[in-house]
Amino acid sequence: MFLMKHLFIFLALYFLLPWVAAGQNVVSIKLEGAINPVTAEFVHEAIENARTKNATCLLIHLNTPGGLLQSTREIVTELLESPVPIVVYVSPEGAHAGSAGVFITLAAHVAAMAEATNIGAAHPVSMQGSMDSIMSEKVTNDAAAFIRSIAAKRSRNLEWAEDAVRKSISISATEAILKHVVDLIAFSDLDLMNQLDGKQIKLSNKTVTLHTRNAVIETFQMSAIDKIFSIISDPNIAYLMMMLGFFGILFELFNPGAILPGIVGVVALVLAFYAMHTLPINYAGLALIIFGVGLLLLEIKIVSHGMLAIGGIISLLLGSMMLVKASSPLEIAVISRALIIVTTAVTASFFLLVVGAGLKAQKRPPVTGLEAMAGRIGIALEPLEPDGRVRVQGEIWLASSTSGNISKGETIRVNAIQKLKLFVEKVTI
Repeated sequence: MFLMKHLFIFLALYFLLPWVAAGQNVVSIKLEGAINPVTAEFVHEAIENARTKNATCLLIHLNTPGGLLQSTREIVTELLESPVPIVVYVSPEGAHAGSAGVFITLAAHVAAMAEATNIGAAHPVSMQGSMDSIMSEKVTNDAAAFIRSIAAKRSRNLEWAEDAVRKSISISATEAILKHVVDLIAFSDLDLMNQLDGKQIKLSNKTVTLHTRNAVIETFQMSAIDKIFSIISDPNIAYLMMMLGFFGILFELFNPGAILPGIVGVVALVLAFYAMHTLPINYAGLALIIFGVGLLLLEIKIVSHGMLAIGGIISLLLGSMMLVKASSPLEIAVISRALIIVTTAVTASFFLLVVGAGLKAQKRPPVTGLEAMAGRIGIALEPLEPDGRVRVQGEIWLASSTSGNISKGETIRVNAIQKLKLFVEKVTI
């Protein structure tokens, strides 16, 4: 009886354990594009989702040129302290884990790459608001120390990790395996899950075994609002939103009652300011942009023979180039030079041509309404001593002479109009 009982337990465990293991689920997310605060919050939510669902691991598909170091630090902290195993998979083929992506990949419990992918830090070729050499060396040393601590924590190649920061080197997936930068190469998610099955992962307070063979992969996606915030956090989009906001508000000011341009302008400016809150903004550059717009406005109202316009265009151009100032050479946070030049040209044209034409139209004498009567020529229908009736533009008006008595049939000119009464003077022909 004792033997039969143990045999039953053995058979139950033998058949049930694989079924339980096969029932494990994996939460999967995608990190594409630049790393920013929205990305960091998304990673935090994904880890919480994986923990709540008791997932065997969180799979992060990574394809990024880099991003903001502060956001990268927040993501790395989340990965290092994660209560669930983290697997970073640089994919699909052709993907790249650059700059910030290197930190994230090295911080994972398991780092994997697809074929034809590469990993490595890269300094931007040109950047607005570049730092001086001393400050650049300081932030580079700080980043090097940070990546060394990550590599040491995950027992990865410290020397290569530091070179990735200091020398901006990049290597292929095959080289990454040979240099012990990543753990494995996988051809697909299924291949990755099969290779991970049975692997032991050391978390902060325990060691767990991955059961990923035949696991169900559940995709966790960024919310629609977060996707919008992530898009506008791009420096180029934020810059365009800011300029659109200026245009909308100014158009409303010059055309009161249009309403829509004002609404669009305010919304665009609010979104731009949100994006700037997440970006390394140089407020001197922002001040120059506002000053440049002010000078262009003054050029329309004040005759300066183009001096104010030239100053406004220069201020706008310099401010735009200075607007985003990365805190490190490793950060990918720049505004396209081509976009700046085109936007500056369009802005200058808008103010000098469109707004200028609108203001000139406002200064033209009225051609309709009571105000248009001033200066009109008419005929006295009866003697004006000083009051009487006159005909102006085919209409009969009550008039009062301001130049003495006027005989019937004499030509008169309208000087003013008050309460539907014309004040006229005799015209000598």
